[in-house]
Amino acid sequence: MKIVISKTAGELGMRAAKASAEIIKAAIAEKGVARIILSTGASQFETLEHLVKEDIDWSKVEMFHLDEYVDLPETHPASFRKYLKERFVAPTGVKMTHFVDGTQEGIAKLTEEIKKAPIDVGLIGIGRNAHIAFNDPPADFETKVSYLIVNLDTACRNQQVGEGWFATIDDVPKQAVSMSVWQIMQCKHIISAVPHAEKSWAVAQTLANELTNKVPGTMLKTHDSFQLFVDANSYADAKEIVTLKGETVCEDYR
Repeated sequence: MKIVISKTAGELGMRAAKASAEIIKAAIAEKGVARIILSTGASQFETLEHLVKEDIDWSKVEMFHLDEYVDLPETHPASFRKYLKERFVAPTGVKMTHFVDGTQEGIAKLTEEIKKAPIDVGLIGIGRNAHIAFNDPPADFETKVSYLIVNLDTACRNQQVGEGWFATIDDVPKQAVSMSVWQIMQCKHIISAVPHAEKSWAVAQTLANELTNKVPGTMLKTHDSFQLFVDANSYADAKEIVTLKGETVCEDYR
């Protein structure tokens, strides 16, 4: 594991985007195409803003979508399909896209497509409750399906309200289609951009704990190529933990 610390969320986004771009360009150079997974939410704003400006041949990039609410129309402001189409597809012009639509048919199609070849890099956020994708604690670490329907816990649903996607918790769907933890871990490389003070608990818990499905983010630490990008605010509660555990910390821009 590599932890990259930046002073601000903007700097974090720039560095996470550059690291992602290096992997994407290397994959294109090696085999002519790169396959990526993108996550959404407010924590990914800065990374996507910089990633779409990178000098990448987007015609050779195939994008997979991480998760989506059940029964939420794409026209809804909180739709992650809408989010990615506006923030990633439109600026890059990428054509090879695979979106989660929340139906059983959609899950079957996504599963078929994602299993055709390895994923080169997954940009996987960590939620306020330390979930990855919509795998809330206690997350299912055993299933080997690629996508599954999950129930969203109260902390997760409150996060969506706190980020401004919904007016009240009653407006937040109670279920979502999520990429499984197992499928996420099949990525060749994982980059997690986790900025902002509201993520400090999740970052600290992820770094403090050994592998446990009560803190789903701990699974990422078992990956052979995992980079965690944090800013001064999201890292504030974890600094002492990392020092004690002797984790690999680099590029300390605080």
